[in-house]
Amino acid sequence: MIVSVIIPVFNEEKYIKEILTRVNNVKNIEKEIIVVNDFSTDNTKEILENDCKSLYSKLVNNDKNMGKGFSCRIGIKNSTGDIILIQDADLEYNPENFNKLIEPIINGNEKVVYGSRVLPGGKRTRPKTIDFKVRYFANLFLTFLSNILNKQNLTDCHTCYKVFRSDILKEIELYENGFCFCPEVTAKVSRQGVKIKEVAIDYFGRTHSEGKKIVYFDGLRAIYSILKYNLMKNS
Repeated sequence: MIVSVIIPVFNEEKYIKEILTRVNNVKNIEKEIIVVNDFSTDNTKEILENDCKSLYSKLVNNDKNMGKGFSCRIGIKNSTGDIILIQDADLEYNPENFNKLIEPIINGNEKVVYGSRVLPGGKRTRPKTIDFKVRYFANLFLTFLSNILNKQNLTDCHTCYKVFRSDILKEIELYENGFCFCPEVTAKVSRQGVKIKEVAIDYFGRTHSEGKKIVYFDGLRAIYSILKYNLMKNS
């Protein structure tokens, strides 16, 4: 099976080469690596085009900054693999977890797998800053709300590591351009009657000063999106 690894990127000049190297170093997986550069304003584009040509299969440069969800959708459209895996471009998530993430799908038991930062079993570091603690508890609340409406039993619905059998994901129409890609895809997968499997993953959290993109207002957007895609069935 081919795994399409979709990497949306915005202003990650410090980390993009290292994360691509780590993804390439994952063994026992045939990979198609699709990088979607979301109109980065730092040196990310130059690094990708000059220093990383051998580290990806396809590079898409957005004409303007559109958001993570838009970039994921572009990656999905350009993917040809049997499995689609979303990978952030920073170093918060560990590509060494790929094999455990795709194993339930390869074995034919599951259609969708999320990597949980909450389930016991992963290596984790969490900054002791106020903003990180707020995001941590906000994620717990959003997961609780999502579970009630989606009839899932997740511990971490807003994780980056979302893995799909490609035929399942490509049947779904997605619209969100920003971080609300996460609640939208969870709601629409759930609407198909798919139970989402979770596995424990490593997680090395970073703060806004280290380049974290999510802000507090994104939490309010997420609440709205959870309600929208569950209560408004035409969405």
